[in-house]
Amino acid sequence: MKLTSKRVLIVGGTSGFGAEVARQAVAAGARVHVIGRTASHVTEAVQRLSTTDNLVAGTALDAQDAQQVGHFLAAQPAFDHVVSFLGGALSGGFLDNSVAVIRQAVEDKFFANLQLAQLAVSHLNPHGSLIFTSGAGGHPHDASGAIVGNQAINTLVRGLAVELAPQQRANAVAPTWTPTGLWRHLSPEQVAQQVGDFSAGVPLHRVATVSEVAAAYLYLMQNDFVTGQVLTVDGGVDLT
Repeated sequence: MKLTSKRVLIVGGTSGFGAEVARQAVAAGARVHVIGRTASHVTEAVQRLSTTDNLVAGTALDAQDAQQVGHFLAAQPAFDHVVSFLGGALSGGFLDNSVAVIRQAVEDKFFANLQLAQLAVSHLNPHGSLIFTSGAGGHPHDASGAIVGNQAINTLVRGLAVELAPQQRANAVAPTWTPTGLWRHLSPEQVAQQVGDFSAGVPLHRVATVSEVAAAYLYLMQNDFVTGQVLTVDGGVDLT
């Protein structure tokens, strides 16, 4: 009931975790607007998500372009929750990647989300929230720029939580490796191998489902007393 008629903006909501968060938010009665980079993907997502009771909207734009995002937000009613999936993955250590590649990973993860926060906060309703995507698992020696970016997101939500209080909140979800479209460059055999290898090191002996990860974002939207937190969804991978 807490999401009924609430306006939820999902940046990166056409595939993977974002698409499932959108689906769950629609099922909870929210009015969802998805942003994606590709017009055809946005159109497909809107058609897939729309129901007879809830018409989903979508916009294709470059969410790292401040001017495009600013124009979009200025033309929209305020949102209750803004969820961001900006950022990508980077494998390899600090000596395996160039400075430019590592810098770009941090740019895509941290600075893109910082920019989004600064633009979105004036278009956020009272008692609304910003929810970012961090990450769990991995190590500095095998996921260099990604680790730095995730740690920066964790710091960002701690700062924003104080700056936004008491009227608004900021949190993040930190999923560990999960089979999604982000890994579309891998063959089915490679994905299966990754699933097996990863599951062996997780206390629960499996990987997360996309639905399980998405549910964490819905929780953060609905619990008004959670702010400045990073909700880790990793099956206990860091415990062993």
